[in-house]
Amino acid sequence: MPLMSPAQYLESLKDGREVWYRGQRIDDITTHPVMGKAARHAAIDYSVAEDPEHEALAVVEENGQRYSRYYKIPTSAEDLLKRSALIEICTSEGDTLVTLIKEIGTDAIFALLAVTAEMDDPIYHERVQAFYEHCRDNDFAVAVAQSDAKGDRVKRPSAQADPDMYLRVVERRDDGVVVRGMKLHTSISTNAHEVIVLPTRAMGESEGDWSIAFALPINTPGLKLLASPFGDGPDEPGEHPITSKHKMMETMTVFDDVFVPNDRIFLNGETAEAGTLALTFVEYHRFTAVSYKLPLVDALGGCAAVIADYNGIIGAGHVREKFVELISYAEILRALTEKAAERCIPKPNGQVAPDPLTVNIAKSHFAHGYHRAVQHVQEIAGGLLVTGPGDEDWESEEIRPFLTKYLVGRDGVSAEQRMKMMNFIRDLTSSDYGGYQEVLAIHAEGSLEAEKLQIFRAFNQGGGARRVVGLASRMAGL
Repeated sequence: MPLMSPAQYLESLKDGREVWYRGQRIDDITTHPVMGKAARHAAIDYSVAEDPEHEALAVVEENGQRYSRYYKIPTSAEDLLKRSALIEICTSEGDTLVTLIKEIGTDAIFALLAVTAEMDDPIYHERVQAFYEHCRDNDFAVAVAQSDAKGDRVKRPSAQADPDMYLRVVERRDDGVVVRGMKLHTSISTNAHEVIVLPTRAMGESEGDWSIAFALPINTPGLKLLASPFGDGPDEPGEHPITSKHKMMETMTVFDDVFVPNDRIFLNGETAEAGTLALTFVEYHRFTAVSYKLPLVDALGGCAAVIADYNGIIGAGHVREKFVELISYAEILRALTEKAAERCIPKPNGQVAPDPLTVNIAKSHFAHGYHRAVQHVQEIAGGLLVTGPGDEDWESEEIRPFLTKYLVGRDGVSAEQRMKMMNFIRDLTSSDYGGYQEVLAIHAEGSLEAEKLQIFRAFNQGGGARRVVGLASRMAGL
């Protein structure tokens, strides 16, 4: 089948899916004022594939078939670098600065292919391969539901007062299983075609009911998407140049005794593989994360430079110091992202994954530095980020003369010009969207503590600990 056009993508979302928003069921997400915006935002992944400038990167031609590069199974560092480049282009196209639609699901598919290739029963790998081809050939968008409700976080899944705090199998049939639970933070699910469900952690030997991985169409009966209303405020294009056009939806995803047929089950009670699958997914997903953050950190540095110039302080010593820090922050992230691809590790089925040590250092570097980078930009910009005029003020014949007179910048910079950049920085750093980005920096694609654990684990597993201890011991004469 040919790749979907943006219009075909939007039409394909009218499939009876059960989406709830502020207590109301939404019949058609494409016409909803908030979710429709998110769907049109996600369609950028489809429009980029049609753009002659980007088509060679966005589309793979293989054995007479054309398909999205997102579905190219990485077998080399070059494949990972091209994937990262496509993610960066799509994220910056149209000034989105948040992830789109095809990246997350393919991260999970690659993890499933790698893990099931090593399992004793080949049926799981065959099912994943069939699902991969189904999504690739139909040019589908796939969401991933991994984080559970968790309840008492000190207790294991099997020790919870309510066993449904982690999604689990509640009934086993000859033709499949019935699952129950809620997954949190499911990005882009309202405008995806399928959802992949993965375990969120390692499981104990007695936790087979919680060791389940599968995929289902979004419109499966009993699958309910409870969409977050965060950031659904006014959309004045002058005040909100980003969020008036772009949106990423998050849902609490409820599986209310949902039937999963056998051919869509990829893990079913194999407790040892549950943790491996969870970790393998984040190997790929954190690489996606740092790739789509590259335009964001570049934008912060660019904003600081432009507004410093407009404010007439670009030559100040303290501003130069902030520039150096912002440049270093962005370029270290880019270098680590590229190095994670170049240091890729082989998987048993012939594919490769980004180097776990490097990609987790990259993600940790981004997460720990983001709030400080925002602080620098806000300090350079000034208080007009939150005290400046609204769109209606500019439209008022009585008020506008005062704005054009008093809000000018250095010589040659008009009030309109200065406030346009100020409003972009406001939307990026000081709005609901800005708060969303700051929370994402801490929690999305894994928490700060999760990244630290992975850095420590990967360094030891990769022989780093033996290397540095051996070096120190030898040099000390021990």
